[in-house]
Amino acid sequence: MPHLVILYTGNLDALSDMTALCRGLADAMLTVTDEAGKPVFPTGGTRVLAYPAPHFAVADGGAAGRAAGQGSDYGFVYLNLRMGRGRSAAVHLQAGQKLEAVAKAHFAPLLASRPIGVTLQIDEGPEVFDAKNSSLHPLFQPKA
Repeated sequence: MPHLVILYTGNLDALSDMTALCRGLADAMLTVTDEAGKPVFPTGGTRVLAYPAPHFAVADGGAAGRAAGQGSDYGFVYLNLRMGRGRSAAVHLQAGQKLEAVAKAHFAPLLASRPIGVTLQIDEGPEVFDAKNSSLHPLFQPKA
C-alpha cells in the first residue's frame, strides 16, 4: 500500500494521457511526509492503476450539455486512494491536497472545454485479510 485506482469513462482515452496522469499522481504520493518530515508511502509499495470503462452512463446522457452548447459527451473520473491504517488526519489532508492538485492540473483543459466530473476519495482500513508478496520493495531498501 498505498494503491490509487482510477476508474474513468472510456471516452477520455482520446482526450487525456492517462499514463502521464498515473506517473504524476505516483510522484505526488512519494512527496507526502509525516509530521517528522519522513516519507509516508514506501516507494516500492506505491501503485497507481487506471481502468477505462468502455460502457458507461453519466448524468442525463448529454441533454443538459447539448442545451448549454457544451456537447453531449460527458466524462467522469473516479480516483480512490487506499492506504493502511494509522496515519494522521494531517497526512490524509496532505495526500488529498497533493493528489487533487495533480488531477486538477491534468484535467484543467477538459474541465474548461466540456462537461466532466472528477472525484477523489481516500479510504483507510480496517483490513480483514492483508497478504503481501513482492520483489519490488528490496529494490528500494538501503544497502548494508
